[in-house]
Amino acid sequence: MKALIVDDEIESPTGEGRAIRALVDELQSCGVAVIKSSSSEDGKSIVLSDPSIQCILMDWSLDDDPETHGKARELLDLIRSRNIHQPVFLMADRGNASQMDAEIMSQVDELVWIMEDTPTFIAGRAMAAMRRYVEEIEPPFTKALMDFAQVCEYSWHTPGHAGGKAFLKSPVGRAFFKYFGENLLRSDLSISVGELGSLLDHSGPIGESERYAARVFGADRSYTVTNGTSASNRIIFMASVTLNDNVLVDRNCHKSLEQALIMTGAIPTYMKTSRNHLGLIGPIYPKNIGYDAISRSISAHGLSKVPEAASSTASSEKARNDELADKQAVHAVITNSTYDGLCYNVERVLKILGDSVNRIHFDEAWYGYARFNPLYEKRYGMFNDQKPNSGPTIITTTSTHKLLAALSQASFIHVRDGANRIPHDRFNESFMMHSSTSPQYAIIASNEVSAAMMSGASGKILTRESIDEAIAFRQSMKKIHRHPPGKDKWFFDVWNADKYIVKNAGNSVEKKVEKNFEEMDPGVLAKNPEYWVLHPGDSWHGFKDLEDDNYVMLDPIKVSVVTPGVKLDGSLENTGIPATLVTAYLDNRGIVVEKTTDFTILFLFSMGITKGKWGTLVNALLRFKEDYDNNTPLTEVLPDKVKNDPKHYRGKGLKELADEMFEEVCNLGLMKHQKDIYSADIPHQDESPSSSYQRLVHGEAELLPVEDKEKKIGCKTVATGIIPYPPGIPILLSGENIGAYDGPHLSYLRALQAWDDTFKGFEHDIHGVQNIDGKYYIYCLPPKSN
Repeated sequence: MKALIVDDEIESPTGEGRAIRALVDELQSCGVAVIKSSSSEDGKSIVLSDPSIQCILMDWSLDDDPETHGKARELLDLIRSRNIHQPVFLMADRGNASQMDAEIMSQVDELVWIMEDTPTFIAGRAMAAMRRYVEEIEPPFTKALMDFAQVCEYSWHTPGHAGGKAFLKSPVGRAFFKYFGENLLRSDLSISVGELGSLLDHSGPIGESERYAARVFGADRSYTVTNGTSASNRIIFMASVTLNDNVLVDRNCHKSLEQALIMTGAIPTYMKTSRNHLGLIGPIYPKNIGYDAISRSISAHGLSKVPEAASSTASSEKARNDELADKQAVHAVITNSTYDGLCYNVERVLKILGDSVNRIHFDEAWYGYARFNPLYEKRYGMFNDQKPNSGPTIITTTSTHKLLAALSQASFIHVRDGANRIPHDRFNESFMMHSSTSPQYAIIASNEVSAAMMSGASGKILTRESIDEAIAFRQSMKKIHRHPPGKDKWFFDVWNADKYIVKNAGNSVEKKVEKNFEEMDPGVLAKNPEYWVLHPGDSWHGFKDLEDDNYVMLDPIKVSVVTPGVKLDGSLENTGIPATLVTAYLDNRGIVVEKTTDFTILFLFSMGITKGKWGTLVNALLRFKEDYDNNTPLTEVLPDKVKNDPKHYRGKGLKELADEMFEEVCNLGLMKHQKDIYSADIPHQDESPSSSYQRLVHGEAELLPVEDKEKKIGCKTVATGIIPYPPGIPILLSGENIGAYDGPHLSYLRALQAWDDTFKGFEHDIHGVQNIDGKYYIYCLPPKSN
């Protein structure tokens, strides 16, 4: 147990000082760790930095303020803004107790007469309050797991290491045991432990845990998934769709959704998405999800199965298309937010897309925190608590391990029942199909803890801290970008609005003035979504066809750093710095980024980011500028790359390599090919993903080079998706036509191949492409025989 005592007389040779010290001694004799603080400011610092404190005992007359008690009020307000459950004992004497009003009395748990009550009595009351507090904050499964681990039962069931004891029988096992610790190993249990319930049956404390999470996230029911949101997406699809069902799929979908299409045999209609001048992933425009657009898209690809009556009675192609257009999709999936941090106005999406489908699935793997901060209001799947829900059934997935606090592979599925609901019993058949009978209980507990951390005031505090740190980093970068150091006047930028038109509150007559982003009040930026919304016509974001105001918003915690080289119209500058070079430089300094495109680097400001971390990042980017300007030898700044290809890199400087890379980006047309891919129509679907995968398994696919004199690969059907990692977003999906040999897709892949051949150590990772001796090959399917 741990307690904090805040009293400015704690070390004083006074009666009150002696009483406080006696209380400290009593608490310590009972095994309580006591932190002593002698001022309100120090007390605030401790409250902000140490959430493990289980009880706070504070003086009502802090800092010699017996009249207003302002310092005590400030400290109390801070405590309650962060934690409404933490026990607070207010220490006073009868002389000043009359100045406590109803607000103060409602914020404290107990009043303590420090000069009258005995130290033993006060310590006993504090320990009882701490025990109740621990009981209150521990969510159901986590508490049951911790309690069971303390029982030390003999195990005659799996897992065979029996609480870690088996590891102690060998040297390597002992090393493993020592590294991970006894608590983790004793909590690695099995379904045989009935006291903890069953993940597959959703019973006992595990079932209570899921119901607890549903309340926190605003769902009708929630499911804990222990093998990641990739599995969550597959579970949802197998519970919702089956062979030949029409489904609407975000073209920016994750690879797991293509896998779900393969497993179910559903027929996808892809909703066309957008990219900007930097290649950043944008939204699906409203015009592409309206009823007419969806109906045309379903009929256009020709894979949709026509009802038997339609095929026998249709007398013309037009009649057949009319029948197809009338056939509704049964499921839709949209990625929210996009990988680059663009969040939909979900209320608007439901209104538009709800005309075409009554079951909508938001893949929110990277966005589990949105419900807990008002900045994201109406921009996440479970955005209100309307029950019953008269609109579509809404299903969301959340990777709690990505941007909340949970162990890897922890994930939630949240369901809000509406039209065409999926009953629990039916949904659970799919859940059991994709879940283990031997789940990792530590993952289940961490999933529950991630929900508990977001519950109440804590969620808002934690998300606000991430937003504040991201804004501080953005403003620091913008300030340096506007006034760069050194003789060569350049620096990296960050992708957000550069200026705002705001009201000038300093004038008696209200006027609007232009303010740079870095000059804005960070508190205002943190609270007002309007400063993050992508407005049609604004040039900074580069999404030219955006029509609806307030349709999409940039998430401030997903920060894209922009390297020099690309103009706002998408054309290239005379000089530039490919982002992959900056990423390699940062990696050499122990900084690992989330995603790198040609000229952007994505950084995620999760709850684990601190001022020290982003300050180090800014410093590293400044050091890159310095080394670039000085053309520092690669042997000093990128020694691993030099070892990888000494013939190419030895003797060169950082600027020389940047110039060479930029020239190659221009010569290969990387940005142009990418733009052509995403501005063109969605590739033709020759076969469904399921059909193409079946043919791959049966050995019908042929491995073809992307570059050969005979151009065999032109207009072939790809057997597997072509998916650059990160972010795991496809440029081609299985069953689609790769296009002409000189078309955008193959031209882009040949350009990437040429890059990889030239710049060893800077190669691309593309799922679905086999790199054999530096040459790209793809599995393709011949036409089906009649």
